[in-house]
Amino acid sequence: MKSITSFSLRHRRLVVLAWVALTVAGVLTLSSATGALTHNQAAPGTAGYDANEHLKAVFGLDGHEQPTIAVLHLPAGKGMGTAAGRRIAATTFAAANRAGHLGVLDFATTGDRKLLSADGRSTWAIFDMPNPDEPLGAGVMERIEPALRAAAPAGTTVEVTGFEQLQSAGGGGGGPSVLVETLIGAAGALVILAFVFGSSIAVVPLLMALPSILTTFLLLFALTKVTEVSFLAQYLVALIGLGVTVDYCLLVVTRWREGRERGLGDEEAILAAGDTAGRAVVLSGLTVAIGLFSLVVLPIGFLQSVGYAGFMIPLVALVAAITLLPVTLRAWGPALDRHRVRKGSTTYSRAWERWGRLVVRRRWVAGLCGLAVLIALAVPALSLNLAEPSVAALESTHPPAAKAMEGLEAEGLPAAAVFPVQLLVEGGPAAAARAARIAGGTEGVYTVLAPEDPQFRRGGTAMITVVPEHEGDTAAGEALIPRLTERLAAVPGHVEVGGNTASNISFDEAVYGNFWLMLAVIGALTFLLLARAFRSVVLALKAVAMNVLSLGASYGFLVLFWQDGHGSGLFFGTGATGSVKDWIPIVIFAFLFGLSMDYEVFVLARAREEYDRIGSTEEAIVGALAKTGRLITCGALILAISCLSIATGPDIVVRMIATPLAFGIVLDAVVVRSLVVPALLALMGRWNWWMPRPIAGLLRLDAAEEGAPAHAGAPAGND
Repeated sequence: MKSITSFSLRHRRLVVLAWVALTVAGVLTLSSATGALTHNQAAPGTAGYDANEHLKAVFGLDGHEQPTIAVLHLPAGKGMGTAAGRRIAATTFAAANRAGHLGVLDFATTGDRKLLSADGRSTWAIFDMPNPDEPLGAGVMERIEPALRAAAPAGTTVEVTGFEQLQSAGGGGGGPSVLVETLIGAAGALVILAFVFGSSIAVVPLLMALPSILTTFLLLFALTKVTEVSFLAQYLVALIGLGVTVDYCLLVVTRWREGRERGLGDEEAILAAGDTAGRAVVLSGLTVAIGLFSLVVLPIGFLQSVGYAGFMIPLVALVAAITLLPVTLRAWGPALDRHRVRKGSTTYSRAWERWGRLVVRRRWVAGLCGLAVLIALAVPALSLNLAEPSVAALESTHPPAAKAMEGLEAEGLPAAAVFPVQLLVEGGPAAAARAARIAGGTEGVYTVLAPEDPQFRRGGTAMITVVPEHEGDTAAGEALIPRLTERLAAVPGHVEVGGNTASNISFDEAVYGNFWLMLAVIGALTFLLLARAFRSVVLALKAVAMNVLSLGASYGFLVLFWQDGHGSGLFFGTGATGSVKDWIPIVIFAFLFGLSMDYEVFVLARAREEYDRIGSTEEAIVGALAKTGRLITCGALILAISCLSIATGPDIVVRMIATPLAFGIVLDAVVVRSLVVPALLALMGRWNWWMPRPIAGLLRLDAAEEGAPAHAGAPAGND
């Protein structure tokens, strides 16, 4: 690492020009990069996905997209029991076609009286939707309500609702942009950095974050030219990029300051920081990158795109920390750090030293208490329910849409209308009629909408919408899919079962059926990387095992906070969701596996350094905590604030990702790093440093690199 730092200092102008060019290119392509992102969450090759793709190919309507529902309240004397009322309803709902390509299911097209209120004064329509990420469906949902209101005569009122309207607070409006969220995260980071450094040097890590984030967006733009990239990437690049860049730079600047406090010259201190903190940054960045890259082993395109995009975030951040940061410190570091608000060591903390000695002295108590906290939090994860959030949980997010939905439920329409099952029937009118009869007589079905309108009939192929009694986030709602599939197999021709619930079931089978492969890849690569870096198989295994337990605790928080609603209402005004969107745990796993290991890597790297210097395990633990405690706590707070700033937006799915990430990072920094890891290090004694010769040879560690007492025999003694 010293050679990279030295090269950067010798070629300062070249380094600065390269980063300026990348930053400018990132600014120029930023709009194009974010505009090319998609909301596609498809699982190709699965039954539900294939059915929805066939529906889209034939009718231009995407079964995976939740429908929009419109409610029309008629004036007095013109209810649906009159010809005038029916004419008003038919004309108004037909006007939705002006919004673009969609399918209108109302009383006029279906004749189904379950689309009418008991008093006949209100009626509703279900609009099957196209894919909003494709030209045919772009902006259609947003144009429906204006089209209906323009067509509705005086005296009538129109309300629009649906899952998307509830979930994103009315089409995504009402919340801060990614830029504003990033600024919120940056403001929080600056406050903490000012506390850590007490001088103007606090702005340097934030200055490094700007070119790092914009360069990653430039790479994201290039990625969109090769493959579809999920909209989640923009949040992760901006906020996670901010957090990890500031964290890495915080570590390097701190070690530079530490070197200067020992009497080293400016350049010597920079080289020393690059050789110590730089190694820890590279190791940490690689573990984060491995965690994210593991998403590419899953057979789901949008998760793979998140993996590719996420892989770039820590790599760009670490390159900025080991190239641009040394140049910046060389140019302005001493001047910025000259006037300090408070004196004292940047890293060494007597409070953390006392804590380290207490943990070492009471290792069994500390270890058991920390493990008890982690296990207690992990237990609720066993009840994780993978599905779309319930409608009830969303009915506080957007009052107009919620009011309309509550009114429909009061009239008897089940909330599951936002999760209809879509049937594609091939075999002509007779087959369509038989499929509709069978579906209507199936347990768990509220009604079947099978219009003969050209919007839903093409040649011998028909599209039929089945409204379930139970939402897709419930066991009863999911059970309807295999029940329908089995019963409809008797229909002549061919029937495919699609819709959002069907595609979610197929998604779960595809993703979680391959989860073991993802876990094996990330576990093996991380173990090999850490074993070589720490020159110890014990430390590497311990780090991986503790990270898995920490992840379990974060999943438990996800269940408690969102699924069970213990806190989501207080902080976000959202009740218990009853479920968690199926791909969220995978994304959390990939990001948190690396991010939460950041701080364990920092502690263990410092402990290894201290042990190599003094040869005492207990003193190495105390020294590592004393010299990293304050730093890592502040770093975790910065990263947690970056994650939480994402949650200031209106999208509940993004919030469900951001909050467990923030919780997991803080949990790992406070409980795992402060209690469990040092306690286990103290309990293992000299065994911590064991490296068998065969594995050392595999990792290309020579005898000097293995380090005492890492030889063929097992280490003796406790310290």
